[in-house]
Amino acid sequence: MNTRSWLEKLVSFDTTSRNSNLAMIETIRDALMAQGLKPELIYSPDGNKANLFATLPAHDGTMQGGIILSGHSDVVPVDGQNWSSDPFVLTERGGKLYGRGTADMKGFIAASLTLVPEFLALKRKKPLHLAFSYDEELGCIGAPFMLAALKQRGVHADGCVIGEPTGMRVIVAHKGINFYHCRVHGKAAHSSLTPHGCNSIEYAARLICRIRDLADQFKADGPYDKFYDVPFTTMTTNKISGGIAANTIPELCEFVYEFRNLPGMSPDGIHAKIESYIHDELLPKMRQDYADARIEIEAGAAGPALEASEQEIITKLVRALTNDSAIAKVSYGTEGGQFQNAGFPAVVCGPGSIEQAHKPDEFIETSQLDACEEFLRKLAGSLQ
Repeated sequence: MNTRSWLEKLVSFDTTSRNSNLAMIETIRDALMAQGLKPELIYSPDGNKANLFATLPAHDGTMQGGIILSGHSDVVPVDGQNWSSDPFVLTERGGKLYGRGTADMKGFIAASLTLVPEFLALKRKKPLHLAFSYDEELGCIGAPFMLAALKQRGVHADGCVIGEPTGMRVIVAHKGINFYHCRVHGKAAHSSLTPHGCNSIEYAARLICRIRDLADQFKADGPYDKFYDVPFTTMTTNKISGGIAANTIPELCEFVYEFRNLPGMSPDGIHAKIESYIHDELLPKMRQDYADARIEIEAGAAGPALEASEQEIITKLVRALTNDSAIAKVSYGTEGGQFQNAGFPAVVCGPGSIEQAHKPDEFIETSQLDACEEFLRKLAGSLQ
């Protein structure tokens, strides 16, 4: 199969994060087994999804060292989007291949799988590894289970290439991302008897405004990193619900907020500012209205920031193979920080544009797939 046919097959699997990815992962597993490899599936706790890890041994059978090619199998929903063609049927128009996940990031996976026979034929001194995860789009949930399994097995590698869409540019850093679900519990009452209740929406609004104040502070005072398109840490509240009727003091208000921190900034330190406001200022005021008022915060998915060292072998190698010496950093997250923290130095480099990701009529240019194949051939050749 060539990259086009592999991509067509991968796109046909609706691996929206709410669905299982097993059909796609098992298809990849079977194709690799047919070539004599022994891929391992690392399942989610409920068994409904799986990561895949496979090693293409060196010529002498060595399984340790070498380079990991990393991609995620899940895609974002197409609900409510106006597509010009079926998002799960690969469609070509004007040198562009349309379909959900073409850019983010089944194109990279397709190119990697296409070249497996060539990789196996090379007399490599070091192995190549394939690492395909689940639920990256939900906050890099699946990769930690795979990384834990690799640690338990004592797997080592010299570096990792995260194939997110970068236009085949080398990305050496990205921000961390941290999600939180907040529940503000007040007391219901008839709205004509306001002093008898505790308005959860109004107190939630105060907390949301404090989160915005912190965001404005980061924007005004930094710290800054000029290499990011948004050169400071950001904080936003992106979802809220509360209340049951126009004439009822709301007992419960829930909202979701996030922050995206620059590398080097402690997520715990940032969130401590929010917790301090809650416990020192907001809750005491709430409990003047209602003694049992409370605020619960549940930490959601989190992906650590990535900051690759220019001295790492993988950084130097990928820069040399792409002839890209520019310093480029991005505000979106990847699994790169997780691989780096697990002891696998990582950079981000893959085909397609992040501007196409998550949109209707997502596409990848065929020229980008060609460029990715050329890069992967050079990468594998460097291991000879």
